[in-house]
Amino acid sequence: MHCPFCRHTDSRVVDSRVQEEGSVIRRRRQCPECNRRFGTVETATLSVIKRSGATEPFSRDKVLIGVRKACQGRPVTEDDLQRLAQTVEESIRSLGQAEVDAHEVGLAILTPLQHLDEVAYLRFASVYQAFDSLADFESAITLLRAETDAGYVRGH
Repeated sequence: MHCPFCRHTDSRVVDSRVQEEGSVIRRRRQCPECNRRFGTVETATLSVIKRSGATEPFSRDKVLIGVRKACQGRPVTEDDLQRLAQTVEESIRSLGQAEVDAHEVGLAILTPLQHLDEVAYLRFASVYQAFDSLADFESAITLLRAETDAGYVRGH
């Protein structure tokens, strides 16, 4: 770490603080050469490997865009969408990998979306899982009903 004032190649950490639920670390540093203090921000990068093989940084906004489309016209608030996107990001980061397949991101969206709104879940699943026929919808609905009924039996 170079000092931004004198360009000295070393610095000493004076204080560290974890923010944003552990995904960001703010450090207060001091240069041993000029004794001036400065701050740094460290974030863990997370990359998504797309089907084409290209990689790009994980984007909570992209999750929001896809889920917002699926929830269009549904009784879902912007706060609900923000919480879902945060849940998805936490789920992906908890895998402990620097790179994840786009497929993993889609899977991480399905479960919280199913709990948020079943119609939005079916919309998203139909695109994500490339439903080709009415039979695909019927099997997804049958599975959804079975899971919902099982949830009611367990008392959820």
